[in-house]
Amino acid sequence: MSWIKPNFLWMMYRCGWASKENQERVLALWLDKTAFEDILSQAVFSSFRAGAYESEETWKQALATKNVRLQWDPDHSPYGVKLTRRALQLGLKNEVLEQFGKHQVTRIEDVTSFVQQQKTHVDNRQLAHLYVPQERVYAVTDVALAQQIGLTPIAT
Repeated sequence: MSWIKPNFLWMMYRCGWASKENQERVLALWLDKTAFEDILSQAVFSSFRAGAYESEETWKQALATKNVRLQWDPDHSPYGVKLTRRALQLGLKNEVLEQFGKHQVTRIEDVTSFVQQQKTHVDNRQLAHLYVPQERVYAVTDVALAQQIGLTPIAT
């Protein structure tokens, strides 16, 4: 299973700003909204959530048959401190991972140098100089999809 981490600071926490062993490279991936929502529509929570499934058995059946895992983890500050806000990560496997890699990713950029430059600002406690990608709340307007992945739908 390969994991997509759409939140930049969560990814920086996970890879230690590109300094953890076997995580020394950071790639930025682009895909269109249709592809992203297609992946979301196939997602199953990685752990049982009462109310999201009819029963724990139903959830286990979904886990056994679906190729996308969804987790909501704490977001992190630039220093790695857990925040209240949650960050999404998606685990892909089998056909979904193949489709993602071969057809859905529209651009790949190695941002390792940028990440390493920004890490110096974090290490020196100079957040005024820190640049991070602009992120905004992702608006899922499909009520059923928003409910399936644990979001409050946003009207557009």
